[in-house]
Amino acid sequence: MNRAVFLDRDGTLIEERNFLRHPDEVKLITGTVAALRRLQQHGFKLFIVSNQSGVGRGLFSLAEVEGVNQHLLRELEREGVSLEKIYVAPEAPETVSRGRKPSPQFLFDARDEFGLNLSRSYMVGDKLSDLECGWNAGVKLCLLVRTGYGGELERTSPEKLAGAKVTADLAEAVDQILELEKL
Repeated sequence: MNRAVFLDRDGTLIEERNFLRHPDEVKLITGTVAALRRLQQHGFKLFIVSNQSGVGRGLFSLAEVEGVNQHLLRELEREGVSLEKIYVAPEAPETVSRGRKPSPQFLFDARDEFGLNLSRSYMVGDKLSDLECGWNAGVKLCLLVRTGYGGELERTSPEKLAGAKVTADLAEAVDQILELEKL
């Protein structure tokens, strides 16, 4: 079965913009492309799992989210990186949602659609809900990046991160994943 790395989008791959709605505001975090390329070269399938509550809050449309995602995919593909799929939960936090993190449902969907072994897969994000999503799905390891909201979470709630590996950014998270895979 295939291994995967599930990635949060905002604050993990691209700079946090607080309800990003325009493709021209997408700015990849330094080192993201090279990090994703390394994962791909080591046989990992790559997925984005993203809560986009701005849709449910009426701040932007699902079409605008899709526009941002398509722009991101084009930027990555131009650099030789391809993602298998992007999963989006557009609901507001207080709304019932099938896939909104910390729900593991999108990871289960990816497992079933792409033949993934979640116990050999990883979750990388900048929020507690990202980590909880991975834990709830039974991934091998969840990694918190200090980019986006991760640094603040590490400072304010370190006790909640006992089951996670904390890294500076995606590049360091990839170093950790590849080191674990040597074992």
